[in-house]
Amino acid sequence: MTRANMGSNLKNAVLAILAPLPSMIFYLSFLKNSEVIANAAAGGDDGSFAASLWAWCYYHPVLLANVLFFFNVNVLFWVIGHIQNRHWMISLYWTVIPILLVHYYATHPLAQYNLWRSKIVILLTWVWAIRLNHNYLRRERWQWGAREDWRFTQMRAQYGKNWLWISFFGIYAAQQVFLIGVTLPLYVVHSVDRPLNIWDYIAIPVAVTGITMAYLADTQLHDFIARNQKLKELGKPVVLNLDEGLWYYSRHPNYFGEQLWWWGLVIFAWNLGQAWTFVGSLFNVLCLSYVTMLVEERMLKTPHRTEAYSHYRKTTSVWVPWFKASLGSAKEKPT
Repeated sequence: MTRANMGSNLKNAVLAILAPLPSMIFYLSFLKNSEVIANAAAGGDDGSFAASLWAWCYYHPVLLANVLFFFNVNVLFWVIGHIQNRHWMISLYWTVIPILLVHYYATHPLAQYNLWRSKIVILLTWVWAIRLNHNYLRRERWQWGAREDWRFTQMRAQYGKNWLWISFFGIYAAQQVFLIGVTLPLYVVHSVDRPLNIWDYIAIPVAVTGITMAYLADTQLHDFIARNQKLKELGKPVVLNLDEGLWYYSRHPNYFGEQLWWWGLVIFAWNLGQAWTFVGSLFNVLCLSYVTMLVEERMLKTPHRTEAYSHYRKTTSVWVPWFKASLGSAKEKPT
């Protein structure tokens, strides 16, 4: 890495660390106004703007999370992305925002919860976030903000002069729907106080299995790419397709693991009487289905991989790990 790249890497790392400060400072100010909050809760609003603001924050935790997300992520990250001409921060913060949200919901004045369930969910969220953040930085060769997601680059080329405003809705507003939606169970866990029961002990292994599967799949993919890079450097032919480990049984085992994690959280919320929170994970499944289609189209458009990947698609399950299908029965393989 050159000195210029090191400087840019350090600058982007500092920028990423400082980025959530506006929301954090606002929320800490809200928490420190305990007397105002207490008066608001008791109906003793003094009519001032501050009292009205803190009262609104007190009674609307999910809406407050959305407002902070809108200004701190949608607006601020969008501005930074256009200044730098690459929208990379939202990819990094996919792993950070759920951590911020789970602690936000746990510390909100209206929070009420079973302590052990809260500890379990917070711990699982941290493990998931560390896993995904490690994979992101490893894939980017430990460089902060060196490039944006390839899908954003395609969208930039597709929309041209309209990219300025389309990027706001297509990248940031859409991510708000995804992230607030899939993390709704974190809110439920910290708004209902009930003893642990059998469904919590079912949700835990589902979530852990998802995190573990995603880690193993991403590590196998990383090792596969690294081996091919070495083969290229040695002037040897590369392996066209990853068809071993979890990837032998599923074309996208990392996606399947990621979905298991989110549905594990849904079980926690369903167990607390809030089954409606499944809508966030369902929407995420639909979006990831579209992403799967984009990824596979990209693979099929790579000339030297078209035939190998086409064969792989015909014999291998899309998400759910399953046994290989023969070419004669490929149409019947599970997805």
